[in-house]
Amino acid sequence: MTRKKKSKAVPVVTVITVLLIALCVACFFADRFVAAQREAAQKDLESRQAEVIARNQQIEAEYAATLAELESQHAVTASASWPDHKSEGWDLLDLTSYPLENPTAQTMTRADVMNNGMLLVNEWHSRPDDFDESALVGLGNYFDWKIQVQDASVQLFPNAATALKEALDAARAEDLTHFLVSEGYRSWEAQNTLFTNRMEALSSRYNGDQLVERTKRDVNYPGTSEFNSGLSFTLRLYDKTDPEVGSAKYSSTTQAKWMNENCWKYGLIFRFPQAGWPLDTTQDKSFKTGVSVKLNLYRFVGRGNAAAMHYLDDCLEEYIEYLEEHPHIALFEDGVLKYEIYRQIVGDSTSFDVQLTRNARSWSTSLDNMGAIITVFEY
Repeated sequence: MTRKKKSKAVPVVTVITVLLIALCVACFFADRFVAAQREAAQKDLESRQAEVIARNQQIEAEYAATLAELESQHAVTASASWPDHKSEGWDLLDLTSYPLENPTAQTMTRADVMNNGMLLVNEWHSRPDDFDESALVGLGNYFDWKIQVQDASVQLFPNAATALKEALDAARAEDLTHFLVSEGYRSWEAQNTLFTNRMEALSSRYNGDQLVERTKRDVNYPGTSEFNSGLSFTLRLYDKTDPEVGSAKYSSTTQAKWMNENCWKYGLIFRFPQAGWPLDTTQDKSFKTGVSVKLNLYRFVGRGNAAAMHYLDDCLEEYIEYLEEHPHIALFEDGVLKYEIYRQIVGDSTSFDVQLTRNARSWSTSLDNMGAIITVFEY
């Protein structure tokens, strides 16, 4: 009995063994097949990716070539009928007697252009009654705390904040760091509190109009401070791990020298120049700005306006006066048209048609608080 059962079990074992071997062989070849398929798919994917990269590079090259051609065309056609200009360095042409070429227009409102950079705010020109601070941003949070600020309350309008960030990034690329924005926007209410407190402190020695005028020497009247514009800020140096960084007078540091020499490239100006300050070569402008206090205060005006002011060596007040006399100018760098600037009278209108040229690559318009708008065309 036992012998017969064993003899019947032998074939079953054999079959199972054969099946297992067959299964292993099948798995082996299946694995090889899957691996081969995976390898083929990977090669196909890499090939497709290479094609996409090559196509993108081709598109980028074609775009760059087209852009270069358009820039070249603009540089030629925009200046074809204008007076000759220098082929090296910066040059400014007075185009007052020349109209905008290839003209068009776009309707805009005062609110659209109020805070774009050229709003004149000083002792004699208070910010407009329709000034709107709703677009202000917290400078620290706006850039995810990648720049140092005095505290979370420091605010600017986005265009001024962006220009500041670009300038600080450029300084950092030259290993110049530790800049801290110590103050930005100041509300009318905050300015009024400062003014009132200072007036009260002086009230024992002055009264009436004399008290007000004496107070103005120390604190701007509400609405007439650059801090009320949302376009200005002050800088100093700070490093919480190294107190020595902030111990030096800001204007004497390498960082300040770089900023004072280069800020115009990013649409910023040093707002209150005085004789020999902030640079040894600085001309006195206090008779125009009305400010003789040494403040490390910078103001956003936009790249085109900043470049023109740098070329003319004008403060903001002088530059607007210049545009009143020369409302159409052009700036060239090494023979290439960079900016065309056009001042247009709009009065107190709540909306107006901004005069434009189709030749420019981009443009920006700003209210100057002197009854006009200033449009900068970039080429």
